[in-house]
Amino acid sequence: MVAIIVKQVRLTCALGLMAAACVAPASPPASAAKETPAANRKVVTKAPLQTKPTPQAVRTPAKSVSIAIADKSPDPTVNDSARAVPPQLASSLRALWSSFPGKAGIAVTKTDGSWIVSYRGDEPMPQQSVSKLWVAISVMDAIDKGKLRLDDQVTLNKSDLTLFHQPIASLIGPKGYTTTIASLLKRAMTQSDNTANDFLMRRVGGPSAIREVISSKRLGAIKFGPGERHFQAATAGLTWKPEYSSGWAFNTARAALPESTRRAAMDKYVADPMDGATPAAIARSLARLKRGELLSPQSTRYLLNVMESTETGRARLKAGVPAGWTLAHKTGTGQDLRNRTAGFNDVGIMIAPDGTSYAVAVMIADTTAPVPTRQKLIQQVAALVAANHKGTQTAMRQTDTDRGAN
Repeated sequence: MVAIIVKQVRLTCALGLMAAACVAPASPPASAAKETPAANRKVVTKAPLQTKPTPQAVRTPAKSVSIAIADKSPDPTVNDSARAVPPQLASSLRALWSSFPGKAGIAVTKTDGSWIVSYRGDEPMPQQSVSKLWVAISVMDAIDKGKLRLDDQVTLNKSDLTLFHQPIASLIGPKGYTTTIASLLKRAMTQSDNTANDFLMRRVGGPSAIREVISSKRLGAIKFGPGERHFQAATAGLTWKPEYSSGWAFNTARAALPESTRRAAMDKYVADPMDGATPAAIARSLARLKRGELLSPQSTRYLLNVMESTETGRARLKAGVPAGWTLAHKTGTGQDLRNRTAGFNDVGIMIAPDGTSYAVAVMIADTTAPVPTRQKLIQQVAALVAANHKGTQTAMRQTDTDRGAN
């Protein structure tokens, strides 16, 4: 009898929380958490706030910039009970998220700021190449301020090479390779070229300048690491050396490490990623980018057009977006240790044929699931968002028809 009463109380409490709906604010997240069994997950709701365009903040010296990441709590955060959140979308996303074999975070918001739904949305997750988005925004911000031009010519040399994916490396000869800021930006965002991205990062002032832009634009719980070289070396358990940028030198040095060293380095990274960002903060930032709150109208259009040309991640969000929709996105993929990957992501803006748009962030922080399983999670999130939009539009048309008949 006591067990039955307890179950009834739990059910009543859960229904009460779902009924006490509130619209989640478009403000920085407030909590982070560790992996907890599904049975112990708690629903967290937030008090409504009035969303306003964020004014341009006064820049401060880079050394004073600090990015606040919420303290960890014992339970994964769930935010899907706000009044404006479509209930069918919320229940479908919750089922999808809870069944995934690994630590994943999902955040979806309508870009007008009317609602956001998230699962582990307030926990810092490894960004990997998703962080190239903040470099791109910093570059366009510098262009808005007259500090750079897209047609500025720059020359890359062998000393600018990084590691892993860098298609531009084949173009850099003994005399270097001369190109433009626009070309580097396109390579960084659409091909996820690490060397192009790091060159742009240094061009606007280095990691501290990127962090300052994140802080001054109040993007929330988003950290930016030290650049690909030092960041990837630390994640592998190494200390960066210039010779690692040539050929297979980095992979060879990494393979020579004891597995215990690599595992300890990866565990440390997953527990407290130096490039950690919460899915909710990324989704809100994408929504603000779409609304034109981060850059000038011209720079906003330019960056979104570049993101629409992204070539990476064809089996992620892009595979779940229906024909007729537009996707502006950025992928990110971390290092592997046996069958384990820390960071397998896709974030972007889905634009329906009628112009309605949604910001989506799907971040897999740590998993041993096969790649097709990870891709399927990301695809299904995009498909659910599109299906919800279609259902909403159908319901609205039916309502208009009924009103006309009456």
